[in-house]
Amino acid sequence: MSTYVVGDIQGCLQPLKCLLRAVGFNPDQDVLWSVGDLVNRGPKSLKTLRFLYRMRRSLVVVLGNHDLHLLAVAAGVRSPGRSDTLDRILQAPDREELLNWLVQQPLMHHEHGFTMVHAGIPPQWSVKQALGYAAEVEAVLRSPDCVTFLKAMYGNEPAQWSDDLSGMTRLRVITNYLTRMRYCTADGTLDLESKGSSPTPGAANLGNRKVSAWFSHPQRKTANDRILFGHWATLAGMSSDPNAIALDTGCVWNGAMSLYHLESGTWTRCACHDGRCREHPAAAQA
Repeated sequence: MSTYVVGDIQGCLQPLKCLLRAVGFNPDQDVLWSVGDLVNRGPKSLKTLRFLYRMRRSLVVVLGNHDLHLLAVAAGVRSPGRSDTLDRILQAPDREELLNWLVQQPLMHHEHGFTMVHAGIPPQWSVKQALGYAAEVEAVLRSPDCVTFLKAMYGNEPAQWSDDLSGMTRLRVITNYLTRMRYCTADGTLDLESKGSSPTPGAANLGNRKVSAWFSHPQRKTANDRILFGHWATLAGMSSDPNAIALDTGCVWNGAMSLYHLESGTWTRCACHDGRCREHPAAAQA
C-alpha cells in the first residue's frame, strides 16, 4: 500500500489521471490524499469532482478555499466570479450528491506522522489546537447553520486569532488561516493581500511589522511537525523549511501538477498547459 499526495487540482483532471497512471496507482491498495482546491479555474471541474467522488473509498480530501467557494455559490449566498468554472457542477443532475459529499470533508487531516491542510497553520497554534479549531468549522458545515456560515465566511477581518472570538467571526478567522493564509507576522496577524513569492510592500497596513511566510517563523509551534499544504502556486513547490511540504506547483497556471509519495519522499510531476499534461510525468527523489 502506498499513500500519494496531490497538489491543487482545480479542475485539471487529465494531469491527475496521467500522474496516477505514471505511479501505477491502484485504488484497491493505494490511497490518494488531496490538499484541496479540487475544482475551479481549470477546464474539467465537474468531471474532476465526479472522478474523485467515484474513488472516495481510496481518497482523503481537505477542503480548500475554492471548494468552500463552490459550496457558497451553490447555496446562493455568493455570486460566481469571472474566472470561475463551476457552471457545469451547478447545472449537473448529480450536483446534490456531489456537494453533499464535498461538504462532509474536513479542513485538516493528521495521519502517518503528517498533517495535511490546504493553506497552513499559524505560528501560535499547535497541530492539536489547529485540529480542534478545524473541527469547529467542520461541525457548522455539517449543521443547519451551514448556509449562515458560508454567507459570513468571506472577509479579511479579524486578522488575528484570539481565544475570545466567538460565533461566525471566530469561524471566519479559523477558515482564513487554514484555507487562505500565505503570509503572517510572528503572532499570526494575517496579510491576505500578498500572494507572490515575497510579501507586497505595505500590504495589509501592518506598518513595519515583519511579514513572512507562515512556515518561516522559527518559533512557530509546528516547527517540528511535517505539514503538507497547497494553495501557494508561486512557491513552485519550494519552501524554506523541509517540514513544510509545498504541493501546489500551479498546474492551472501552466505550471505543473505534483504528486508526493508519502512513504519514500519521492515526487512525480507533469508540466501542464491549458489544464492538460504537455509532457510525460517525471519522477525525482526529494
